[in-house]
Formats: sequence, structure tokens, C-alpha cells
Amino acid sequence: MRPLMLHGHERAITQIKYNKDGDLLFSVSKDTKPTVWYSVNGERLGTFNGHNGSVWCIDVNQDSTSVVTGSADNSVKLWDCETGRDLNSIETESAVRTCGFSSPRKLLYYTTDEQMKAKCSIFLLDVVSLDVINVVLVEQAKVTAASWGPFDNFLVTGHENGAVCQYDLRNKDCMKITNPHKGSITDLQPSKDCAMLITSSKDTSAKLYDSSTLEVLKMYKTERPVNSAAISPLLDHVVLGGGQEAMDVTTTTTRAGKFDARFYHMIFEEEIGRVKGHFGPINSLAFHPDGKSYSSGGEDGYVRVHNFDQSYFDFKFEY
Repeated sequence: MRPLMLHGHERAITQIKYNKDGDLLFSVSKDTKPTVWYSVNGERLGTFNGHNGSVWCIDVNQDSTSVVTGSADNSVKLWDCETGRDLNSIETESAVRTCGFSSPRKLLYYTTDEQMKAKCSIFLLDVVSLDVINVVLVEQAKVTAASWGPFDNFLVTGHENGAVCQYDLRNKDCMKITNPHKGSITDLQPSKDCAMLITSSKDTSAKLYDSSTLEVLKMYKTERPVNSAAISPLLDHVVLGGGQEAMDVTTTTTRAGKFDARFYHMIFEEEIGRVKGHFGPINSLAFHPDGKSYSSGGEDGYVRVHNFDQSYFDFKFEY
């Protein structure tokens, strides 16, 4: 399983994301240039130029015509995916931590950090008119990860204090609050049908939930902080990535830092394999929509695209 090494960023990767068809891979980092690649061969298609700070989040709409990014320069930008043109820029009072399109509706959400006098807030926008439909003030700690629930009826958010919440953005209502993690939630990703979701946390674990009830179904334990987790759309597998804190990385070898991508059986919670490669913590993971490959973005600035060998699909868990 020899990976494609994509090196277009000068600083640590913050998020990677595939489009719905899986032919494009988007990456953002602590430099100012969101980048898009062909996932099949790793060729760089281009960059979206316009931000003046670290870019924390990226999402692409269902037909891959528009891209949204959120940055520490206090702005959300909408881009034309084909040309890379900056279509619109929305100024915010603080850094934008998460963003995402609603698939069936022409809607967009983004969340802002708590800074100075600015409160942590969730914004719901109409993509066509760019009118703010609703603003929800977050009573919990700041939002660190978010994703739409089934049919985009509600937003599921992960927070700095380890809480997971459901928000009805239309009625400005917090529907459910649970506290499954003891540390900050670093990532939150849905399954292919959005029936389940997985969170990763600084408390060295990842947890699988029922999206509607937020009931914890499974837990995957490691020895290091988990920065990202993703659910395979093809097999009953989840992948976890993380490693020692970035500021401590220079004091250890790559072996001691535990910078591997770790695969677990979704149901039995057993580790089934590891993939080495990154020279620092893994910050973001994503499965290809067909489940036959996955990508990881690390603190080392590299995006690695791994196509699974046949042995991965032939593997049967004994029970």
C-alpha cells in the first residue's frame, strides 16, 4: 500500500475532505491557501487564494460547484470550485472553526470562536442570497467540530469541554446535550448515511454514536490524543489518527510519538491494523466515498493518499 504523497502546504494540515464523487480531494492548513487535488493520481489542480490567516475548515457542495472555507482571519469565503474565483466573503467577529453545506437545501452553516467580546455562535446562511437566517449563541464551551445529522434536520456539534450537542438551527433550540468525553473533541464525522457519527478526543478515545439519540454505541481506546476519526463507507471499520501533542514532537522519535493511522473493527472495537508514514501527529482523516482508499493530513504538512491492497478486503475478523 504505497501512498501518494501530496506536498502543497508549508504548514500543518488542519482538515481534508473528499467531494461526493471522490475524484477531488480538498485540503486546508495553517498556511493561507486551501488546495484541491485529483485523488486518483495526486496531481494538484489549484489553490484558492484570498485568506490572510490559518484556514481551519473546508467543505464542498454536492455537485462540486462551490467550496466554502473558514479561517482565523475572521472570514468565511465562498469559492467557485472550477475556477478558484472568490465569489463572496463574509466577515465575522472571531475566527471561523467549522463550516459546511447542507446537501438537499441551499443552506450553509459556520461556527465562530469565543474571542474577546465575541461569543461562540452558530450561523445559518442562505447560500444564494447570503442572508443570515439564524444565529444561535452557544452556551457550552466553544464548538470545535460539527456535522449535519440525518437529512440535515439538525446540526451535531462537538465542544472543547467534551460535550456533544444537537441544535435545531431553524428554531434556535439545543435539542440534546451529552458529555461522552473528558477532553476536548477534535473531530466529528458522520457515516455515509448519517445514521451514525464518530467523535475523536484529546482524552485518547474515539466514540461511535447513534446520530438521532446521541447514544454511545462503541468506544475505541488508544494511548495518545486522537485528532481525527472516520467511518468506512464500505466495511465495518473505523480509522483513528493522532499522536503526541505537536509541541512535544521534537523530543521523541516517530516510533514513540505513535503517529500511525489505526484501524479498528467498528463492532468488536478491536484494532486490526496500523499504517505508518507521517512524521508528526495526524490532524485529519477521510475515507474515499467508495471505501477503497483513505487519506490522512498531518502536522508535517503532507497529505498521504493510501489505496488499499486486496488483502485489506480479504481480511475477515475471527469471532
